[in-house]
Amino acid sequence: QVQLVESGGGLVQAGGSLRLSCAASGRTFSSATMGWFRQAPGKEREFVAAISWSAYYADFVKGRFTISRDNAKNSVDLQMNSLKPEDTAVYYCAARVVDGVYSTRYEYDYWGQGTQVTVSS
Repeated sequence: QVQLVESGGGLVQAGGSLRLSCAASGRTFSSATMGWFRQAPGKEREFVAAISWSAYYADFVKGRFTISRDNAKNSVDLQMNSLKPEDTAVYYCAARVVDGVYSTRYEYDYWGQGTQVTVSS
């Protein structure tokens, strides 16, 4: 059974940093697209970043967030710097078994349970 488990969320002040990690199990995702989405209260789940053969980002995180993967560990991380209060949300790890460029939630096959990120002003 495939599982994605996020960790690293928490409370941080504006301008601070957090590093989220997502550990995958149940299958190898080395040739898959791994992504991060987020959902704030009352809002739709939105794309943040993804990595396949290269990384791509939502405009609102470019220059602040960095996605990376470790195929040996079957994991993907999201380094978040210069955090803003509007980054507050539950962050979800997602995986699509086919490699490519995917930025909508409906294109992903597997999801984690999410980790809360709260940025105080």
